[in-house]
Amino acid sequence: MDINAYIESGILELYVAGTLSEKENQEVYALMQKHPEIRQEVLNIEAAIVKLTAATSQGSNNLSYQNIKQKLGFDDSETQVIPISKPKNNWISYSGWAAALVLGVGLLWLINQNNQLKSSIQTAETQQSLLETQIENSKNNLEEAHTLISVLRDDNIARIPLNGQGNFSNTYAKVYWDKNENRIFLDAQGLPEPPEGKVYQVWSLKMSPLTPTSLGTIDSFKTDDNKIFEIENSHESEAFGITLEPAGGSKTPTMEQLYTLGVVNAT
Repeated sequence: MDINAYIESGILELYVAGTLSEKENQEVYALMQKHPEIRQEVLNIEAAIVKLTAATSQGSNNLSYQNIKQKLGFDDSETQVIPISKPKNNWISYSGWAAALVLGVGLLWLINQNNQLKSSIQTAETQQSLLETQIENSKNNLEEAHTLISVLRDDNIARIPLNGQGNFSNTYAKVYWDKNENRIFLDAQGLPEPPEGKVYQVWSLKMSPLTPTSLGTIDSFKTDDNKIFEIENSHESEAFGITLEPAGGSKTPTMEQLYTLGVVNAT
């Protein structure tokens, strides 16, 4: 439980003001017993209201009854006069206390409203940030889509199918090699999701003698929905292969984990 967030929510002010339901009062009381910070905050709120109401009530009267008797020269042995009528209630003092109480409740309500307004503003800012991120992602996805379309329609782009190998004969992939831009686009839709702690690694191969050169690992395979990856390739590749390697990749391909292989057509 976030104690600070609970204290700043304004519910403790409403508890002191007595505006909560019986169930809510019980919940606040239980939390006061469990968390000293909440109990201390309630005590602080009560002390603040007492100070506020005391400041607005009528001040103490320095001319007490005993002081008046001393000024007039009476003492306690003299005959006491019993008033016939009851003293009037000091309605000014009562009204001051009432006004202070109303003011205190009003301040608590304003504090609660202010906290709710801050929360609403924060929520709105978060939603705006998420919307901006979605818009930016949409722009990036649109640009990527245009790039892929241009690659697929370009007759100068070499298309190399990568067929499944050995125990992985049911797998497949395809490479689109843009030699002018020194890059390939790997369509890895035909590969299964790698197990935990493993990644796919792409290799550029020279056939005679067999010389593999790593083009990097596909670390975002699980999170990429399209399974199409742009990879730099400035090598004179004669073939492309994909192996399953430990996270971080390997210096040389693990041939027992060779999933797909495709030879570049000489023509």
